Amino acid sequence: MNNFINEDKIFDILGETQSHSRQCVESIINNSLKLKGLSPEEVATLLNCEDLSILNKIFATAREIKETIYGNRIVLFAPLYLSNRCINDCLYCGFRKNTSQNNNQLLQAEEVMKETSALISQGHKRLLLVSAEDPAVNIDYLEEVIKSVYKTRNGRGSIRRLNVNVAPMEVKDFKRLKDTGIGTYQLFQETYHVDTYNKIHVSGPKADYLKRLYACDDAQRAGIDDVGIGVLFGLYQYKFEVMALLFHAMHLEDKFGVGPHTISIPRLEPAQGSDISSHPPYPVSDLELKKIIAILRLAVPYTGIILSTREKESLRNELFHIGVSQVSAGSKTAPGSYSNNDKSEGQFSISDNRSLSEVIENLATMGFIPSFCTSCYRSGRTGEDFMNLAKPGEIKKFCQPNSILTFEEYLLDYNPKLAKKIKSIIDSEVHKIHDPKVRQITSNYIKSLIKGKRDLYL
Repeated sequence: MNNFINEDKIFDILGETQSHSRQCVESIINNSLKLKGLSPEEVATLLNCEDLSILNKIFATAREIKETIYGNRIVLFAPLYLSNRCINDCLYCGFRKNTSQNNNQLLQAEEVMKETSALISQGHKRLLLVSAEDPAVNIDYLEEVIKSVYKTRNGRGSIRRLNVNVAPMEVKDFKRLKDTGIGTYQLFQETYHVDTYNKIHVSGPKADYLKRLYACDDAQRAGIDDVGIGVLFGLYQYKFEVMALLFHAMHLEDKFGVGPHTISIPRLEPAQGSDISSHPPYPVSDLELKKIIAILRLAVPYTGIILSTREKESLRNELFHIGVSQVSAGSKTAPGSYSNNDKSEGQFSISDNRSLSEVIENLATMGFIPSFCTSCYRSGRTGEDFMNLAKPGEIKKFCQPNSILTFEEYLLDYNPKLAKKIKSIIDSEVHKIHDPKVRQITSNYIKSLIKGKRDLYL
């Protein structure tokens, strides 16, 4: 296997684009509004911009592109951790093999159902299964766990989409994972810089850079056509990492015709037993994180950009406005912590400790529609079919009504107090739907939801 992340080329492009005229930069920004994405040279030029007035224009353009493609909806989910037992020694992680933390938990099917029920009781419909690299978390275990999640009920609620972030596996096992009915397979390279990768992954299977790099290829070959990639910012230079993410997206496009369904942009946060996590080698400032998100939105306009609860509330509120399209809420990062109200150390520190309901009310008051939509995944709009709608901005025709419907369902079942406060907002959002037929269907579905029907979508 060859490394398709060409480090020399990335450094050359970043060096060649350090000098740029304002006219050139504004031309790139305006060109991004065509929703065709940007070339590596264009992305590098934007990364090298430091002028705040230009950055503000990039931020505004990122918001415009996100709203053109997805509307004003923000998708919500929560991570469900299965195991903190790990055979890897990764210097930045609270689950690392050699930490003094008591990492010996592996949830069994019954415990997973309790965790799922606790999350459903909050209103969640979408979960991300996460696990340390534990030999017990094999495909047999995952099949049982995923089945347990999907069959769990709490009142009227259930989980409708389950994404998975676990260690790479063989193609034959990815095929079995596909058959369980998951949505996206997600895996972060952590850092694309080989020397840095080798230094911080001391031992264990994760020390194999190329195996991890090609995991999304293997998932695609197995038929999982929605994959998610990401970087742990702070391990290496952010400009290099953004360029590498673009190269990875281009590789997936070239090889499978489908770019990444999601890109995650976590920053290093303190983790027990990890000195490097408290002292990032390449710290990323709040302004630089805003720049990263906005440029990724311009460069890979169709992708879902995921923001975690690692970031503090005030910053998250800013980032919602510049291109983020999916966020976790009410998150806990230790196995069993939802059902047991466990406050023990997890994989990393969480900065936004608001509940799901608090995040939702905050989003609504800022003009966003909190969404639990799972319609694309359940209607077969995945992979290339999804991209054919997302790239020209046509997916908004589904995102807009379905976000309203899932939000209305949430309000009816979990937050009637908020429902009374924002009824006018729901009515206003329905009226914004351009297609009169879709607008009428949405209105009729809302009436059906009020009468007790559930899980209605276009």
